[in-house]
Amino acid sequence: MTLTLVLALLLSVLIGLSLGLLGGGGSILTVPILTYVAGLDPKEAITTSLFVVGVTSLVSVVTHARKKRVKWRTGLLFGVAGMVGAFVGGLAGNLIPGKVLMIAFAIMMLATSAAMIRGRRERPGAAARGELPMAKTLATGMAVGLLTGLVGAGGGFLIVPALVLLGGLPMTAAVGTSLLVITMNSLAGFTGHLTSLDLDWALTGGVSAAAIIGSLLGASLAGRIPETALRRGFGIFVLLMGIFVLVQELPSPVNLVVGLGAGLVAVLAALCWLTIPACPLRKSSTVSGIAT
Repeated sequence: MTLTLVLALLLSVLIGLSLGLLGGGGSILTVPILTYVAGLDPKEAITTSLFVVGVTSLVSVVTHARKKRVKWRTGLLFGVAGMVGAFVGGLAGNLIPGKVLMIAFAIMMLATSAAMIRGRRERPGAAARGELPMAKTLATGMAVGLLTGLVGAGGGFLIVPALVLLGGLPMTAAVGTSLLVITMNSLAGFTGHLTSLDLDWALTGGVSAAAIIGSLLGASLAGRIPETALRRGFGIFVLLMGIFVLVQELPSPVNLVVGLGAGLVAVLAALCWLTIPACPLRKSSTVSGIAT
């Protein structure tokens, strides 16, 4: 076993840890680990990521289901629509150059990090609904699934806000239901990609096993770390990862300009949040967390 493979497996524990603690976010870590550490081609990394996240989410959703945090009707409807979109996205992903997919992935990471750091305000007086309306569930599920299958990520970061904002679900129920949807979307998107790729199943199995271990650890730690601090800290990490991927993929000298600009924004945002009491980024103490 090479040092590179050992490092990839160790880092893969973070994939499951993220899923266990935040209810998502696995692909944000999986694709860069598989691409830059394990040395996979971007398309192989995205396809492998879909399998790893799907299997790990399946394990995680069992824990939430035992605590009655899964809205089965909403999750299944959302998931079925998402599976259709994810399968189409997986097929379309085979026709798009790997570099384009990685740049799209990096842009998604940057947008996601901003949402996580900023947070989302609860609507005053909004009543929590038990389930989403069927029409909204199907339309939103298909759109989220399409994006998930196309770039191999983004499911939870989009699903949880949709469940909370459109359905008025409590955050805990949104996270548990999101994992059910992620499982369905990821495995459907994986099937779409697999029609034209052969994977390294030994690597895929090893990464999946490590991620599952991480998810069990994350589930045991859930509730012990303040949600707001965890969400913002992870958001900053995702921001830095997004900058790294973007700089790696964009041609020089564009990558230098983008990297410096994005890095400056990241540093200023971090300094604002950490040192300035009146920083707008801090005005989210009343928001719900965002999981992915």
